Amino acid sequence: MGMSAEDERAASPRDEEWPEAEKAEKLARGAALKWASGVFYRPEKLEGLGHYRSRETQRNSSIQSRLKSTVQSYLEGVSAGLEQLRSAAQEVQTVCQDLGAARWALLDSADHFQGLQQMRALVEEHVQLASVVQVLPQIFSVHEVFSHTLQLLHGQRLLEAHAELMMVEHLRDDILSQLHLRGLSGAQTTVLSYFSGLQQLNETLAKQLWHIVGSSLRLVREDPVLFVTAVRIIEREEKIDDTLLLEATFLPPGRPKGWRQKFYHVLQDTITGARFHAAHVDAEGPGLARHLAALQKDIVSELRVVKDLMVQCVPAHYNILGVCTTTYHQALTSHLQEILREDLDKQGLFLLLEWALHVYHSPEMMGHPDLLPEVDVSALGPLMSPELVDQTERRYVVKVKASVLEWMQRTLEVEFKEWFREEEPETDHQGFFQSALPVIVMQMLNENIQVASLINDSLQQKVYSMALEELEAFLGRLREALVQCGKEHQQDRAVPKYYVSYLLAMLNNNLALSNSISSLHPDTAQREVPVSLRAALDRMQKKACQLLLEELLLDLQPLCLQLPSRKWLSGSQLVGSMCEVIDKYAKDFSRVRKPVFTLLLMESELLVVSQYLRALMQRKMVCKSEEERGQLCDRLLQDATQLRELFCGLGLHQSQQSLEAVFALRELVCLKDPALLSLEVLGFITKYPDASDEHISTLLDLRGDVSKEVRHVVLEMMAQHPQVLPEGYRPIFSTILVPVPELPFCLRKGKCA
Repeated sequence: MGMSAEDERAASPRDEEWPEAEKAEKLARGAALKWASGVFYRPEKLEGLGHYRSRETQRNSSIQSRLKSTVQSYLEGVSAGLEQLRSAAQEVQTVCQDLGAARWALLDSADHFQGLQQMRALVEEHVQLASVVQVLPQIFSVHEVFSHTLQLLHGQRLLEAHAELMMVEHLRDDILSQLHLRGLSGAQTTVLSYFSGLQQLNETLAKQLWHIVGSSLRLVREDPVLFVTAVRIIEREEKIDDTLLLEATFLPPGRPKGWRQKFYHVLQDTITGARFHAAHVDAEGPGLARHLAALQKDIVSELRVVKDLMVQCVPAHYNILGVCTTTYHQALTSHLQEILREDLDKQGLFLLLEWALHVYHSPEMMGHPDLLPEVDVSALGPLMSPELVDQTERRYVVKVKASVLEWMQRTLEVEFKEWFREEEPETDHQGFFQSALPVIVMQMLNENIQVASLINDSLQQKVYSMALEELEAFLGRLREALVQCGKEHQQDRAVPKYYVSYLLAMLNNNLALSNSISSLHPDTAQREVPVSLRAALDRMQKKACQLLLEELLLDLQPLCLQLPSRKWLSGSQLVGSMCEVIDKYAKDFSRVRKPVFTLLLMESELLVVSQYLRALMQRKMVCKSEEERGQLCDRLLQDATQLRELFCGLGLHQSQQSLEAVFALRELVCLKDPALLSLEVLGFITKYPDASDEHISTLLDLRGDVSKEVRHVVLEMMAQHPQVLPEGYRPIFSTILVPVPELPFCLRKGKCA
């Protein structure tokens, strides 16, 4: 269905005025069309059209009636509102008229208000005077109260005295507050002067309180009431301080008193003054031990009093046990630092370290069963800082080092004093020479290391390192003493009488020291002997062996001087005499333990060989014939065989001997054809690479049949085959000096070519 032009024109103003209505109408039409298309989509449904029309007509009628009812009620409400607005406008107009009348009436009464202002001032003054009249009796009785309060204080009736004191203070503070509010600062001076006695009372009361607090540890055991009274007074004053600080309008003179903080200070000063500000502490071990033991006993006893008695006499928020524990801990820390400033001996330093690191935390002191679990010093930090502990440990090591040095020097003096006795050194159960030196030295070092282990691993390691350093230095001094003793013995071989025996004892001692060093450190993983100390032991052993070989050499030299000679060549018992000397010394060497005994045999055999070869190279004899060369070969064979049998019999294996050099030299002498010497010499120097041109030339001279051409060929061959000493080679010829051949006589007519 469509709309006519008139309807559209008629609807246009309405739509412009009510755009929502047009939108609602379109939505309604759309909804109706949608519903109708859904209902009448089949022809047979059209039969019910009349039914649907009548139903919708009834619905529209119902909606219209409700709309009319709503509009009617709305219109009635608007009418009532308009009526109320008309009535309110009339009332407002009436009020304005009344206010205007009141304003004119007030203006007419302004002159009368001036009189009321004066009346108000008089009333205020009257009130103030009435207040003053009320407190006048209290003000006039102030000095009497002062006297009475002072008597109460002298009688130690502290609570009553403090009550009167608070009353007078309150009166004074109230007056000062009123004056402060009115800006009458000049009058405050007069009031303070009038109440000046309060300061004396406060000082007297405070003096008694602090005396009580200073004697608190005794009072809580004998008379806790007096101590509790002091605490109650302190708490009263603390509450007054808190109240005045919260108001923050006026703070009377002398406030805040801060007596609770003063309580802590006095208690702390009492603790520190009684125990830690005493006279000079004895720096020696016994005196310091007594001092530390007294501290331990007194601190435990006093903390037990605090825990069992004083805690019950003060409020919980005082944390009195924690405060006392902290005070003792801090005071001990400072006290130990003061003691450490003294020049303590090693015993004193050890006592301090042991006391701070072990005793302090042990069940005998701060870990006492009577103090646990309330007393806990673990959160207060160490009694000695790690830096101070390290510094003290180093000082202790220095003191121990000085003591060890002194003992070692004394041991060294005693050791060499025994050398000049008229008896041999003592022997062990196996018959080996020895002395008490290694036992004394190792026992001293071991005891110091064990003592240090009682403190901690750090100190033990420091003392262990020091012990090894001192042992190395001791071995150096021992070696120097051996050298000096050897020099004195060379001047008079009869002194000391048992020089060789004591040298052998020294070798056994050195071996005992070497075997004992690894046992000094308790940790098996750290028992390696330092290289420098091992070298010092080796130097010591070599020096003692050298002195023994020098003794052997002195006895062999007279016999070696007779080599070579025609007498020796013809069958002398010279080597037999040498064997007797060697055998005598070997019997002495048997008094030293096997590793060193074998070394002495090897060095003795090498010494004999080198001396034997040196004697042959002294250019004393030259074979004049083939017969003499045959005799020389036989003699060399006999001597070398005899010496070899001797040393083998003494226990020196043939592979450990150097006599093979004598047999090799014999081969050079026994060679029939001198033209083959170059090959023989090549084999000789290959086996003995330390043999020089001079050595070979001297040996060739010994033959007596080597021409210059053969000598030149041999030396040329040696030049073409330079030798290098193999690793582990024991030098023989390098220790033998060949005498320089004498130059032919030259007339002094001109320069020699």
